[in-house]
This record gives sequence, structure tokens and C-alpha cells, in this order.
Amino acid sequence: MTGIHREIYGQGRPLVMLHGWAMHSGIWREFARQLARHRQVICLDLPGHGRSAGLEQFDLPAIGSALFDAIPVNRFSLLGWSLGATVALDMAARCPDRVQSLFLLSGNPKFVKNTDWPGVRPEVLDGFVAQLSDDTKLTLQRFLGLQVQGLPESRQLLQQLRLAVHECDAPARDALQGGLQILKNSDLRKSLVGMRCPITVMQGDKDTLIPAQTGQSIKALNSRVDLHVLANAGHVPFLSHARQLCDILAAAE
Repeated sequence: MTGIHREIYGQGRPLVMLHGWAMHSGIWREFARQLARHRQVICLDLPGHGRSAGLEQFDLPAIGSALFDAIPVNRFSLLGWSLGATVALDMAARCPDRVQSLFLLSGNPKFVKNTDWPGVRPEVLDGFVAQLSDDTKLTLQRFLGLQVQGLPESRQLLQQLRLAVHECDAPARDALQGGLQILKNSDLRKSLVGMRCPITVMQGDKDTLIPAQTGQSIKALNSRVDLHVLANAGHVPFLSHARQLCDILAAAE
């Protein structure tokens, strides 16, 4: 593998899409093709994930630099899901001249919960960090299950996730550990406060990783945020609520 792997669909206004932790672009290929009916969709594998080469240091500055170099257009909209949302938010803050608009899907500028912010309990991420050292495969299976937990169609969605994920080998352990450290330690709330590009936040009200109140907390940081909470959606609404997301994205431009 060399460089950053990308898949490009359609023509028109460019939309760059970044997947989540332990995943790759294949996870939302069908969703990308739906979006490509109206625009050019550029899907990137994060460094060390899917078919992309790894980095010596898996941190936000290095990831952003590698991804910016791989994007074949100067100005674009940017959509990030989960860990990809954290990466996308950081990229938009670093290079506002290139990011025309920002879409955060099932994301959180501060992934970990504390007394004044909704998020994942720290011990949940710590558990994944510890388990990776013992059994990477089991850890990834547990993470997939968590993303659809509590949904009526959880079995079907879990099967879709598994089929897509297994298209590529699992990411290297250093990339997985690095991604968890980014989620555990990053706090990009200040970046959101001063961001001037249009921001759209999309989340599910049944998401076990992004609490339902996260959207309102984000909107309190930046009143210009366009918030959409999808009823009966979990952490993977591009699988369960693709049509609604397509409508939101079309209306935002």
C-alpha cells in the first residue's frame, strides 16, 4: 500500500467523506453512490485503514496533512463519521480556505464524557484500549455490536457492517490504538465556536456512542449549526436512514 486510497463517484460539487474508527471507505459505498447522483463523492481511507498506507505517528496533524494531499480538488465539502468527524472538524479548523462546508455524522468534538459535556464514558474507551492488546478481532467485533445496540433491525445492520468491514484486513494495531487515543484526548469544542463555514450535525436519537443531547450541546457552542436528529437511528444512520441523510445533504447546499 502506498499513500491514501480513494474512491470517486459521480460528478459535480465535490464532497469528501471520511469513515470511522477501524473501518474503511467500503463501509458506505452504497450510500456514496446514492449521493453521487447529484455530486462528486470522494471517499478516502484514513491512514493505516483499508487500502491506505500507515503513518509513523497517527495524530490529527499528520492525518489531516496526508488526507489534504490526497484530495484532488482545492475546495470541497467535508463529511466525517464518528472518528472521521473528529478528523474532519480538525481539518476544517486548520484549512478553512479549502473546506467549504462541514458535515458531522454521529460525531462529537469531545468524544469522552465529563461533568459538563455528554459523551462516551472514559472506561468504555479504556476498555477498548486494553482489549486491543489481548484480542484485536474480538475488540472489533464488540465495537461493531455497540454501534447497532438496541435497534430493532440490529441483526441486519450488524451483518451489513461485518460484510463491509471484512472486505479489507483489519487496520494495524498502532492505527487502532492511535484512533482511540484521538477519541479519548481530543477536545475540539473551541474550533467549533469560531468556525465560519456552514456546519451540519446529523445524529441518531438511539446512538449508544453519541448521546442524544450532544447535538444541542454542539449548537450551544455555535448557534449557526444546522442540527438534525434522526428518529430511531443509531451510530450508522447511513445504513438505516440513507434517504433522510441524502435529503439533508441536498438541502444543505
